[in-house]
Amino acid sequence: MRIFEPRYVDMVKKCMRTNRGFGILLIQEGTEVRKESTDAPVRFASLGTEAKIVDFDQIEGNLLGILVEGVRRFRLGSSWEEEDHLLVGDIEYVEEEPSCALAKGDQNLVRILEELIKHPLIEKLKLNIDYSNAVDVSYRLSELLPIDPVIKQSLLELDVTENRISELKKLINGFQK
Repeated sequence: MRIFEPRYVDMVKKCMRTNRGFGILLIQEGTEVRKESTDAPVRFASLGTEAKIVDFDQIEGNLLGILVEGVRRFRLGSSWEEEDHLLVGDIEYVEEEPSCALAKGDQNLVRILEELIKHPLIEKLKLNIDYSNAVDVSYRLSELLPIDPVIKQSLLELDVTENRISELKKLINGFQK
């Protein structure tokens, strides 16, 4: 991520100082930057991901570059805009799904994931993936497939691994037609 707005630079500094993460949510309506006070408020997806900063660097253009890792999912309660226009909210963490074995018939998903992680930009992330775990495979595919953010969000909101696997198979079958 490239950080340049003062509100985000301040947020990153605070996160680094306190060793805490920040939330990332899909914007469903409105824009992150309101130009006028009469602009409609932002409406977020109710499910987001806590991101932890794992690396940072000063990059070209005097920007702050950060590398983040998704830590855990959360549900957004109320939200509001701070004085510096940083959007914040109350959250409740979502219980993680228990690991489960990937079905033998779903090995095609593993092959696709293995191909995706060969991409130079993804390779740099050095992802730790348990290819025998259906939860890991389904979340990583949902994250890495080049699909519309709304579809990606709907996959990440599924609480049952088998449902996510089923939807991923439908998507991939649609790509192959």
